[in-house]
Formats: sequence, structure tokens, C-alpha cells
Amino acid sequence: MNKLRFAALAACAVAALGACSSGASAPPLAPAEPLTPLRSLTLHSTQSVGLGKVLTTKDGGQIFGFDVNRNGTDGVLATASDVETFDQSTGSITKAFPRKLPPGTSYSADGIAAGDVALVTRYVVPKGTIYAKRFYDVMDPVTSGKFTGPWTSPIRDINVQALAENQTTPTAALLAIELKKQDKPIIVVSDIAKNTVSKVIRLDPNLFGVGNDPQFAQDTTTNQAVLALSPDGGAVGGEPPLNVLVDLKTGRENRFNGLNNGFYHAGDVNGLAVDSTADIAATDTELNAQVEFYNLAQQTGTFAQLPCTSDTSQINSGSGIANDPVNRLFLVTETYYGCGSGSAIVVYDEQGNNVETITGLQFAIGEPAPAIDPATRTGWAFGPGFNQLQQFFY
Repeated sequence: MNKLRFAALAACAVAALGACSSGASAPPLAPAEPLTPLRSLTLHSTQSVGLGKVLTTKDGGQIFGFDVNRNGTDGVLATASDVETFDQSTGSITKAFPRKLPPGTSYSADGIAAGDVALVTRYVVPKGTIYAKRFYDVMDPVTSGKFTGPWTSPIRDINVQALAENQTTPTAALLAIELKKQDKPIIVVSDIAKNTVSKVIRLDPNLFGVGNDPQFAQDTTTNQAVLALSPDGGAVGGEPPLNVLVDLKTGRENRFNGLNNGFYHAGDVNGLAVDSTADIAATDTELNAQVEFYNLAQQTGTFAQLPCTSDTSQINSGSGIANDPVNRLFLVTETYYGCGSGSAIVVYDEQGNNVETITGLQFAIGEPAPAIDPATRTGWAFGPGFNQLQQFFY
């Protein structure tokens, strides 16, 4: 899962992202008509749509990354001073470690890969210095409640920016930057549980620079990384967003332009998720408060306007997106809900129809994707406090 933007800034001044790509670009997609929102549907047999329990960290510290096991009942989170596991159903903390924090050490959770294997970044600031060294630890499984071994980067001094959502196959895709090489971006293809790396793909730093804020996902069916970004840093009246498909075996890239609707155009890409079972991606964009839906094979797309917004409602734009491939849904976080006060998660089907909206949430700016369990149609999102997670049902 993508690391929380504001949390990463507060945690350890993680270096900003660099770049990616080469290959021919397709012409811009023709703007499609917005889809008409449907009335909320009730498709649940065990619980009502809405909010559930609130989890608070055991040590009271701010959360720096979390995820849930989509094939179990456990979850993991990290604070600066410990790593904690929790029960998805009850919201209770089941284990926390270490008992005593080593000097100069802090943590962030990168996510859960296939087989309930968590990847955690451990930052260690050597005595007499101010810059942290990064080490990567594995919990295999999360339910062990401890580090069971290391994950060894094939390149020294990298910072993992995102672990693409994939709990289906052992081939994980990580987006990272080389800290001592001008933050040059790379994709690392790895079996995290086995601590093996099959491919390192170097990306173009001129395209995926710090201002372009690339979003990262994985299509496990086609064995591709999927990236989406604004090539001009989200400029008003600027270029269309760019979607990039990267073959995780060969490194070959295929690009096509995204939709660029609205009076001010699309601006930055704030979120991205992919349904590998249908080869469909969803993004949301900053300046027009829209959600885009792309057929990756055909490189075609359509869009939906977030509820109660116009194509100039930047303040109401969406942020992180999660995909539910079982129920064929995309869940979009919206920090400032256009139809009322507070924050919301707006749920769409993969045709772009607004299925339902979960309100009453309290997000921060740059809210990442929620962590969800499609089998139970439950999820967890940040808030209401920086040391809390909010359970919800959809």
C-alpha cells in the first residue's frame, strides 16, 4: 500500500519520489460523458453500510502505515516506536513489539503481501548523525507478532515509496528511490517471503520527478506495474495525465494519455487502484474532482464526477483508492465530502456508477487508500485521530 503522505513527512523526512519511463504515447482519450450516479444500493447480508469500531494504538503514537490480511482476520500497523498487530473484527490490538525501543529506531509499515507476509521499514539513526539508515524486516506471517527475517534490497540505500497491493501472487512490486543517487526511481520485483529479487527496473527520473507524484499499482494477470501521474506537476490547464504499464519481466513500457476534463483540466493524479481480474484501473484527479475508469487492454476510459461537485471543485477531489475485485468495486477516499461536512468514502462499481457513500469519517489531506477485506466487505481507514483507525462496512 502507498505510504501516507503527511505521515511520511512527519515521520522522518523521507525523500520525495523521482521518475519513470520510456515508450510511445497514445493520443489523448476523447472526453467521455460523466456517468449518472445511482441511488445507494444495499448489497450486504451481515451488516449495514457505515462506520464500526475505532482502533487506538497501544502506545498512543501516530500511525505510519497499516494494512489488513485479505485472507484472514489480522492486520498490522506501525508507530514510530513499535509495530502492532490487530484483529480486524474487534479492532483490538493483539500484540506489540519491541518491548524496549532500541536507540535511534523508528518504524513504518509498507503493507502485507501474499501469504500474510508484512514488510516493515525500520529506520535507525546512528549515534552522532541525523540521517536514518533503512532496514527492511519481514513478519511471516503477521500473526507471528514478530520479525521473522530480513528483506534484503538488491541496491543499497533505497527508500520504499510503495508496495503495490497484491495478496494474490508471490511476485510483489515495490516502487523505491535510490537515496544517494539523486532519488532515482526504480521498481523492484521480489518474492518478499523468500527474500529473493527477480528484476530491478530503472525508471526515467525526468518523468517521475518529485512534482509529478506518481501513483503505483500492480496488475497480477498481465504481470505489469501500473503507474499514473501528471507529467507537468498538475499544472492548471496542463497536459493530460499519463498512464504507464511496465512489464515486470522485461521492463518494457507502454504509455497512454488519460482523460483531461474540466475547465482547469485534470491536474495531479491523487490515487490509483487496479482490478487484475478485469484489467480495469481507476484514478482520481485533483483539479476536476473526477474519478476515471480505464480499460487497460483497450486503453480507453470514462469518468464520474464526485457527488455534489463540479469540474472545478478542487477542494472536494478524491485521494486514495482501493479495489475490491470480488464485488467489482472501487472505494475512493474524499477528505472534504462535497455533499456535507466531514470526510467520506465514495464507492463505485467498475462501470463508474456511484453505488453508495460512507460518511462520518475524518480524514487528513492526502488520505491514502483504505485497507479492505472483500470477503467480509469491511475496511479500515485512518482517523479520526492520528493514532487511530476507523472501521467501516460497505
